[in-house]
Amino acid sequence: MTGRLWTPTRRGIVLGGAALAAIRPGWAVDGERHGLSSFGELKYPPTFERFDYVNPMAPRGGRFSAQLAGTTGNQAFNTFNTLNIYVLRGEGAAGMSLTFDSLMVRALDEPDAVYGLVARAVTVSPDGLTYTFLLRPQARFHDGSRLTARDAAFSLKLLRDQGHPEIAEVIRPMTDARAEDDARLVVTFAAGRARDLPLFVTQLPIFSAAYYGARDFEASTLEPPLGSGPYRVGTVDVGRSIGFERVPDYWAADLPVNVGQNNFDAIRYEYFRDRTVAFEAFKSGAFTFREEFTARVWATGYDFPALKEGRVTRETVPDARPSGTQGWWINTRREAFRDPRVREAIGLCFDFEWSNKNLMYGAYTRTASFFENSDLKATGKPSAAEIALLEPFKDLPSEVFGEAWTPPVSDGSGQDRALLKRADALLREAGCTRQGGSLVLPGGRALTIEFLDDDPVFDAVTQPFIRNLGLLGIKASLRVVDPAQYQTRLKDFDFDVSPRRYSSGLTPGAELRETYGSRAAATTGSNNLSGIASPAIDALLTAIADAKSRADLTTACRALDRVLRAGRYWVPMWYGSTHRLALWDVYGRPETPPRYDLGAPGTWWFDADKAKRIGRD
Repeated sequence: MTGRLWTPTRRGIVLGGAALAAIRPGWAVDGERHGLSSFGELKYPPTFERFDYVNPMAPRGGRFSAQLAGTTGNQAFNTFNTLNIYVLRGEGAAGMSLTFDSLMVRALDEPDAVYGLVARAVTVSPDGLTYTFLLRPQARFHDGSRLTARDAAFSLKLLRDQGHPEIAEVIRPMTDARAEDDARLVVTFAAGRARDLPLFVTQLPIFSAAYYGARDFEASTLEPPLGSGPYRVGTVDVGRSIGFERVPDYWAADLPVNVGQNNFDAIRYEYFRDRTVAFEAFKSGAFTFREEFTARVWATGYDFPALKEGRVTRETVPDARPSGTQGWWINTRREAFRDPRVREAIGLCFDFEWSNKNLMYGAYTRTASFFENSDLKATGKPSAAEIALLEPFKDLPSEVFGEAWTPPVSDGSGQDRALLKRADALLREAGCTRQGGSLVLPGGRALTIEFLDDDPVFDAVTQPFIRNLGLLGIKASLRVVDPAQYQTRLKDFDFDVSPRRYSSGLTPGAELRETYGSRAAATTGSNNLSGIASPAIDALLTAIADAKSRADLTTACRALDRVLRAGRYWVPMWYGSTHRLALWDVYGRPETPPRYDLGAPGTWWFDADKAKRIGRD
């Protein structure tokens, strides 16, 4: 799952799996199941009334306002020009997933479990390749028309054939989706399908076949779509803000998966092209929920009147999810970056210790793993089970079979001579030479690097990095372009190096192929920015997707982590294990929060008494 973020992101779709070959805990006698999980275990029984992390008595009303904190599909952080986030074209608006329902929805206090929303139950064939979803007859679109299995089948095939690569590439092994009647949807998968593919399918949006049958699904559009979810599109100010209105007669409001949720009458997302302007807007009350992603601002910026007067509060909240992979991704499609020794030398020029101390107030820890802050991270030497997965690939670097690679710790000077000397040696080993003040590649061209971004937020960190590269004769520069150009260049892989953060769920699976798989490397618009194409990695991705137990999954992820680290495909940045929240004091929230999510805005509510106290009613 992706998002170019500098702290953990929340995805609209969280991936898991459903490897089912026999009756598991939670199955009813007749084979119907009210939920799915990767390895068959469910916390909530068929008769559950609500999730444990909600307040069933939460009041309804008021409003929630924030900035977009994570992206999915074609979304960008600082602008939007389309309301269709499920295709490649355009920059999608925040919050659009609020307008669509899905077959099932995720429980935020379990690693990967989903429970019935549009589908009241599901049955699975003995071979695990055919899933039959039994739909609720009361499901409705916002215009009152019935949501049927035909709409669901239409939607799944549409997303497979025309959807954004984030979705289309994952669900390609879905061979068919058909409606037996209005209430029975049959979805079939190819033999060898990924363990998590059925669970992913259950969380995709359901569109109206009548509505989209008369429209170009792949078009960029500002027409509010016909949905079925708890909210509908309200006011749209293109590129500046988008508002959503709670649907008062939402058909699923009282289902167990929705009790205590969707409490705000209105939700609004604000857009700003400049982060300083955004912070000033928050301080003035233009929006009321902010997750702070800049350590310097968190350390020095929260001294404004509203905070001193108690009208704004701030807090840190633990984040139990994997932190994701944040770093500068190196485009190996370019000849200059195909040698891993060159890529490693580039990475040695980034002095994290100096940057963390002098620019980020010591707020972060260096990222080392592609599964940082989780049990999936490789540590020490590989286990016997990991070696069994790795040994068939004789051309893997020897370090894969030794201690897991970690980025070196600098002396914190900003120009660690030992690391720069090591970088210079690697470049010479790769056949590079110095000609005057320039480093020249074996083919005779000077090595140049353009760091591409659409936000200057990393400028203070990137410039010292660039200066160190210059000491080796590498001509590097930072180019900040407008969001539309940025998205286009990333989609076309027209860049040297670019920052991005990828996140995955607690049970990663087939979605990893879209980030690290060989097929994705050649797919326009995929998340495989580095162009990673390796038979060993592809085999490990299959092992992850097909894992039959959490132990097998952990082993395969750790093996993949070792191979990816050895490839030096990125320059790892940093991570934090908490959310830093600043709030205008108008919100209420459940006493027991969900373990794997903030729960905002879904489980929060507008507290009218608090709002009146600070003059925000």
